[in-house]
Amino acid sequence: MRYSAIPALLAAMTLPVLAQPMPPADQPPHPFGPAITVQGTAEVRSDPEVAIVRLGVVAQAPTAQAAQQRASGVASAILAAVRELGVSEAQVQTSDLSLSPLYANNPSPEAGNEPRITGYQATNTVSVRLEVMDQVGQMIDAGLKAGANRVDGVDFGLKDEGPARARALQQAVLQARRKAEAIAGSLNVHLGEVLGAEEGGGETVTPRFAPRGVVAMSAPASTPVSAGQITTSATVTVRYRISP
Repeated sequence: MRYSAIPALLAAMTLPVLAQPMPPADQPPHPFGPAITVQGTAEVRSDPEVAIVRLGVVAQAPTAQAAQQRASGVASAILAAVRELGVSEAQVQTSDLSLSPLYANNPSPEAGNEPRITGYQATNTVSVRLEVMDQVGQMIDAGLKAGANRVDGVDFGLKDEGPARARALQQAVLQARRKAEAIAGSLNVHLGEVLGAEEGGGETVTPRFAPRGVVAMSAPASTPVSAGQITTSATVTVRYRISP
């Protein structure tokens, strides 16, 4: 019979826990009190400062050595044309060099229907970095005249994206401030100090001339190239304290 007091004792021990007061429902969810959180975005456009021109040659021959020699000969002519335009060797590099076999469309039954090599294809691509945009069209024309049969495109860019990124961030912050002021005015409250800010990312969109893999059939009288502009974007999230 002495064990009958245990359930009552356990119930008495749990009563203080169940009787603890709950936190008030109107307690602010954030330790800094009421706030407005806004997001600002901005884009900055800049003129290109650098252009990467890629000129190449594709050569085919019955033997691997002959195909490679043909491609190398044209590549050397392209490099000579580049030097004639006053471009330094530091601005030129070989960006693609490959040699692969060519196979017959229909395998030979005598060879057990295995793929039959009919020749070889060699590719050689030269990338040239230019800092004078007026030279882009001249470079393409000179490469085609030297024997290039591929124009693998032109990429435009900036020497340093830092200044454009900084301007985009500054404008994004200003837009966020204007949004916060508009919201505060509509709510009839006062906008206080900044409680926090976070960069939400951004990107740089660069223009590109000619899709990769275009085969140049013949050299035009002059190749017009319009660089366009480079777009740098930024996003910023800002949190402001508000008061009545």
